[in-house]
Amino acid sequence: MIPGVHLTEHGDKPAIIMANSGFTQTYRELDAAANRLSRLLRSAGLNPGDHIAICMENHDRYLEVIWGCHYAGLVYTAASSRLQSAELEYIINDCGARAYITSKYKADQAAEVMSATPNVELRLMLDGSIDGYEAYESAVEAQSPEPLDEARIAGMDMLYSSGTTGMPKGITRAFPNEPLEEWNNGVTGLCQLLFGVDDTTIYLSPAPFYHAAPLRFCMAQHALGATIVAMENFDAERYLQLVEEYDITHSQVVPTMFVRMLKLDEETRAKYDVSSLQYVIHAAAPCPVPTKKSMIEWFGPVIHEYYAGSEGNGFVYCNSDMWLAHEGTVGSPINCTLHICGEDGEEVPQGQPGTVFFDGGAEFEYHNDPAKTKGSRHPKGWSTLGDVGYLDPDGFLYLTDRKAYMIISGGVNIYPQEAENVLVTHDKVIDVAVFGVPNDDFGEEVKAVVQPRVMPTTAEEAASLAGELIQFCKSQIADVKCPRSVDFREELPRHPTGKLYKRLLKDEYWKAAGRAI
Repeated sequence: MIPGVHLTEHGDKPAIIMANSGFTQTYRELDAAANRLSRLLRSAGLNPGDHIAICMENHDRYLEVIWGCHYAGLVYTAASSRLQSAELEYIINDCGARAYITSKYKADQAAEVMSATPNVELRLMLDGSIDGYEAYESAVEAQSPEPLDEARIAGMDMLYSSGTTGMPKGITRAFPNEPLEEWNNGVTGLCQLLFGVDDTTIYLSPAPFYHAAPLRFCMAQHALGATIVAMENFDAERYLQLVEEYDITHSQVVPTMFVRMLKLDEETRAKYDVSSLQYVIHAAAPCPVPTKKSMIEWFGPVIHEYYAGSEGNGFVYCNSDMWLAHEGTVGSPINCTLHICGEDGEEVPQGQPGTVFFDGGAEFEYHNDPAKTKGSRHPKGWSTLGDVGYLDPDGFLYLTDRKAYMIISGGVNIYPQEAENVLVTHDKVIDVAVFGVPNDDFGEEVKAVVQPRVMPTTAEEAASLAGELIQFCKSQIADVKCPRSVDFREELPRHPTGKLYKRLLKDEYWKAAGRAI
C-alpha cells in the first residue's frame, strides 16, 4: 500500500505534521508531490532498480522525497546527516547513486562531495541551491502531479549500517520488481498485527528519518493511513508535550529517550497527560531493567519491544506482560528460529551465552563486501547481527552485548553492557560508555566514560564522583565487571537513533596507549 490509496477517504487528512515548524502535508499533497518527483527522476533517465542517495536533516519534505523515489521504482539510500564528507562520499559511490538529493542546511558538504562523486548525474537541493545543484522545488513543480504514464514498479531501500565497528556497509536484497500497488515493506504487516496501527493512529516519530526503523515505520504509517507527528530533534519534555497536544496513540523510541524522560524532575513529568498512548515501541539498543520497569509504571503496560536489524533476517518481540514475566528479555522470535552458538559453531546449552543466529528470516547481503557477508553466516546458512545472548526455558532471548565489545581481562570474558545498565541508573549520570582499555598484566581492563549531570570542576571532585560510581556499580554486579577507572565528558558520541559510537572512544584510548586494536 502507498499514500495514494487513501485519497478517496483521507485525501485531506494530515499525513505528516512537523512538530517545530508546524508544516502539515495532507495525503493528497503528499501523493501529488511524490508523483512529481517520480516524473522528474524518470525524465532524468533513472529507471526502476537504479540507485539514488539522500542526505538531509529531518526536513519538512523528507518523506515526500522518499515516496517520490519509491514511486519511481528506485533503490534509495538514506544517509545520516551527521556523516563527515569522506563518509558521505564513500556511501554515494558505494551504492552507485546516479542522483543525489540534499538540503541547503547541508550546502557546504554538498559542495565538498561533488568532485568525489562523479557518477552522480542529477543533484537536487531543497530550500535553495548552489552551483552544481538544481533547486528541488522549482524542478518538481514543473512536473505533473499525476502518476507516471506506465505500470509502476515499487522501489526499495538500501540502508547502511551505522558504522559502530568500522566503515558502514550497505544492506541489500534482490530487487523485487513488484507492482507499486502491491508493495508491502514487511513492517506494515507487523504494525497491523502487533501494534494495532490503522487509519485512526496518530504516530509520534522522534528519531531521524534516515535510520532504518523510523524510515520503515513511517512508511508503514502512511501505507495504513495514519498521521505522523515528527520531531526535528528529540527533547524529553517536548516529547511529552506532543503526546498530550496531539493525543498520540503510537510512538517508537530508543532506550536513551526513556532514560532522558526519566531524568526529568517529577514535577515536569507529572505536567503532561500521556494516557492517549496505546503502543510505545522501543528497539535499537538494550534497555536497562530498572529503566524499563519505571517506564511501564509511568506509561502503563503499553511498552513493546523488538530486537531486529536493518538486515531483516529475523524479528524478536515482547509486550509489557511478556517482559514483566521475563525481566530483561528482548522477546521471543515470531517469524524465525533462534540458535545460540559457541565459537566452534555448535549450539550451546540453554542459559549459556553465545552468538545469536537467525534461521528462516529474509536473505540479505552486505553490498560490495562478500567477506562481511560470509562472516555473518553460520555453516548451516543461519545469519547473525553479531550479538551475544542466551535463551531461557521459555524460549525468550536475553542479549548480553555485541560480540565486538566483549572485554577479555585476565582470561575472563566481560560484557560491558552490564556495567552500563547499572551506571546509567545513577542519579548523577546522564549517559555512559563502558569498554576495554589496555592493561599490561591482564590484557584489558574495564573503563567507563560518563556524561554526568554536572561536570566536575576540579580533580578532587572528579575523583570523588568516579569513586562513588565505581562503588555503586560494585554494589549491583560482580567486582570484575565494574570499571577500574572513570573519565568524564560533556557529551558522548551517541547517534540520534540511540546507538553509541563506542568504537570512537575505544580507538581514542588504545591509540593514546600506543596500542593497536
